[in-house]
Amino acid sequence: MSKHFETEAIRSQTERSQFLEHSTPLYLTSSFVFEDAEEMRSSFAEEKERNLYSRFTNPNTTEFVDKIVAMEGAEAGYAFATGMSAIFSSFAALLNAGDHIVSCRSVFGSTHSMFTKYLPKWNIETSYFKVDEVHLVESLIKENTKILYIETPTNPGVDILDLDVIGKIAKKHNLIFIVDNCFATPYVQQPIKFGADLVIHSATKLIDGQGRVLGGVTVGTKDLIREIYLFARNTGPAMSAFNAWVLSKSLETLSIRVEKHCENALKVAQFLEDNENVEFVKYPFLKSHPQYKVAKQQMKLGGNIVAFEIKGGIDAGRQFLNKIKMCSLSANLGDTRTIVTHPSSTTHGRLSEEDRLEVGITDGLVRVSVGLENVEDIINDIQQALSNK
Repeated sequence: MSKHFETEAIRSQTERSQFLEHSTPLYLTSSFVFEDAEEMRSSFAEEKERNLYSRFTNPNTTEFVDKIVAMEGAEAGYAFATGMSAIFSSFAALLNAGDHIVSCRSVFGSTHSMFTKYLPKWNIETSYFKVDEVHLVESLIKENTKILYIETPTNPGVDILDLDVIGKIAKKHNLIFIVDNCFATPYVQQPIKFGADLVIHSATKLIDGQGRVLGGVTVGTKDLIREIYLFARNTGPAMSAFNAWVLSKSLETLSIRVEKHCENALKVAQFLEDNENVEFVKYPFLKSHPQYKVAKQQMKLGGNIVAFEIKGGIDAGRQFLNKIKMCSLSANLGDTRTIVTHPSSTTHGRLSEEDRLEVGITDGLVRVSVGLENVEDIINDIQQALSNK
């Protein structure tokens, strides 16, 4: 019997001990024992599925992964220590020296560093297209292109890329289509429906939702996940059992949390559109968003991230941060607590102005990860920080 999203998140419990506990127990063990030599041999020969060592699998990580697999409509998955370990391991497992990647330029800063600083060590190159240049994607594809990669919505500019269009390009050219779905979560968007072969999450963000633990996960087709699993099994970026247990419990409230996050974010975005000290606002479910129609087609809700431009540039952005009273100043996002950042003077402060503008990071851009506080309190704090008094 098929179950709804919320029911799968709560009722997909895969492990109970002999005590028949209602809530999944913690399996804080590094390894697992065998009854005899034959069972040990057959297990290591992978003639049957069982837990061998927690770097490979653990009941807690298995339960977490199985839930994400069901939510995303995938076939298999693997859980990692962080979101970036999920991204790096997925690429490292699937690419060989001399391969080529096509990616949207608007990607997370560490992903950009991986593409430009580290993968070139192994003769793996990346060609970029801008968010408004999807029509140029096919011209960037080469004989050695293997992966087409995007994140949508993008970080921090909250731009939207058309999953259906890009998915069809990937299929036409037999490329592995990978989507970072961190900002949306599986509740808001399922890229596999639009042709994605792999979907990656930083579970540190909305999946945890309370700023407690780090984690990452990649889900997708069985054959690709098999390669990623073998790479991770040998290189060791596995998620801890404790973090997996926390994240699996977090998934039980994902839908209700994300609903409220998005409701609050839309109200904050609408308030900002009418503020005299704001140049522009970007939120996927505002009609003023350049890709509003695409967002409505592929997203259930608009997400919890709002980006806006303060009049006055970098100095105004710094002043805004200094005047914030309730909201947190932090580099994280997806927390119950509202978080504000000014990328030009903080997370992307070392980039040249040209590089920042290339990915839509203008001098006065502020990113708000809208939390679960009463929305009036969130708006009041932002309003007083924007005031000229």
